[in-house]
Amino acid sequence: MAQGGKRIRAARQVRPEAAISLEEAVAFVKANASAKFDETIEVALNLGVDPRHADQMVRGSVTLPNGTGKTVRVAVFARGPKADEATAAGADVVGAEDLMETVQGGTIEFDRCIATPDMMPIVGRLGKILGPRGLMPNPKIGTVTMDVKGAVEAAKGGQVTFRVEKAGIIHAGVGKASFDAAKLAENIRSIVDAVSRARPTGAKGTYLKKLSLSSSMGPGVTVDVSTATGPAQPAQQAAE
Repeated sequence: MAQGGKRIRAARQVRPEAAISLEEAVAFVKANASAKFDETIEVALNLGVDPRHADQMVRGSVTLPNGTGKTVRVAVFARGPKADEATAAGADVVGAEDLMETVQGGTIEFDRCIATPDMMPIVGRLGKILGPRGLMPNPKIGTVTMDVKGAVEAAKGGQVTFRVEKAGIIHAGVGKASFDAAKLAENIRSIVDAVSRARPTGAKGTYLKKLSLSSSMGPGVTVDVSTATGPAQPAQQAAE
């Protein structure tokens, strides 16, 4: 099995084995994000749920207070005034049947998909294409809505959607390695809080079991969950 390059192996040698505080984890990950590009900082939350049961599914969205550092391309299925509203709000692609045909043809040039409720019969035909990519609009995460302007602005402004995978894990990007450490910590606490509030009725026992933090090309480190829970502390205050 490949052990990674010299840079990764060196980082693993100094990686803490035990869980550390969120602030220590952010410092470690930032220090070891030494690729030639601005790496994404990612969290992995291991939850005490079994997503195979409907009452243990976890999904939702949260707007990170300091954004994601990523340019998000947004597509909107809408007609008439709502299509104009989407365009004015900054949507990258807007359409109805024409957009459906474009997607069916294999062209998917967007990272987030929003639809007005009347467009769902059309969007529903794309379930097998958009679903596996995590792009299917859903009212539970605010992407099926008449508030097109608000949804587009949220997507462009740092909104992150999350959904638990089969293994009971949620993965999400929470910023870039170039972000200030306090801002990254604030973003992480925001998503942990959102996932906590999304606890399903069927979850029993320990819900937040494990939290790991890593960069795109760096080693992961385990975070003491208790240090990442609670309301997100404003970055300016956290830095003081």
